[in-house]
Amino acid sequence: MKELDRPSFYRGVGEGIVLAGHFHESDSYSTKRPHGMDDWLITYTLGGEGYFQVPGRDMLRCYTGDITLLKPGSPHEYGTAAGQTWQFVWAHFSPHMIEPSLLPEEPLSLHQIENEFTRKRLYRAFRRILSDSRERDTYWQELCISALQEILLLIGVRNRHKIDPRVKDTLHQLSLHMREPIRIDALARSVGLSPSRLSHLFKEHTGQSIIDTLNLMRIRQASLLLEHTSRTASEVCYDVGYHNYNHFINQFRKHYGMSPSSYQKQKRGQK
Repeated sequence: MKELDRPSFYRGVGEGIVLAGHFHESDSYSTKRPHGMDDWLITYTLGGEGYFQVPGRDMLRCYTGDITLLKPGSPHEYGTAAGQTWQFVWAHFSPHMIEPSLLPEEPLSLHQIENEFTRKRLYRAFRRILSDSRERDTYWQELCISALQEILLLIGVRNRHKIDPRVKDTLHQLSLHMREPIRIDALARSVGLSPSRLSHLFKEHTGQSIIDTLNLMRIRQASLLLEHTSRTASEVCYDVGYHNYNHFINQFRKHYGMSPSSYQKQKRGQK
């Protein structure tokens, strides 16, 4: 893996801008700040093993997929675990840049991200921060803050709704292949469960069956197409994966209390 940056000489003094980097460090790397720093530090581990230590708590180890948040004013030490390498992306940002409700109250928090789709989305957000903070084109600061907010929102959603990663993978598969006929046995194989176990786990975490969830995805997409495009109701029916128009009408009426055509006329009349 190409080494993209050397460790920064950030002294912990607030800069009023977003600073970011991508490190790949041996176990000789460590940073100690006995008085803390003015800014927040967020890290996302891509490989290897790192550690964080704050007073009054056991040492935290961070592995692939872990995000850490270190609060301003918290004395700390962090670095690469002994005998390991640590690859991670990071960003320093002022507490005034982000809505306080998105930030944790504890001095140091660690969030384990197990879902592969969420990991990839987080990494893309960090890459945007890296790119924008280096290029510093027009609105670069606002773009960095937007990406940080996306990262913190993804963490917040995960913490508030702790869905089994296999259920989350199933939801992602449904969203990607919404137009295709559903096969629960194939979905189950893709997440390493039996069809009956997946069906039970899915309803336990979402409150709905897999079929009902797919129907809701299709109907919500259909409502958007009816409202914002010139597609007819029969065209939208096939666009979202239904092959029986009457079944589509019944499902749409169940969720919106009217036919697709009536819904489309109503929405267009409001514009």
